[in-house]
Amino acid sequence: MKIVVDFDKCKSNALCMAEAPEVFEVRDDNFLYILNENPGEELRPQMEEAARVCPTRAISIQE
Repeated sequence: MKIVVDFDKCKSNALCMAEAPEVFEVRDDNFLYILNENPGEELRPQMEEAARVCPTRAISIQE
């Protein structure tokens, strides 16, 4: 699985970071960073929830 973020849509509100801090991080510069673009299958539930809670729908999962 690959995590893709449309940074044109992303507002760096950190809801994804709350769901999966091992994959997403909003830093002091107020930008979102992907810490692991290819997380393991054990993180799929968190990735799906992070995509679901994103208010701008900027997060997608590619197989």
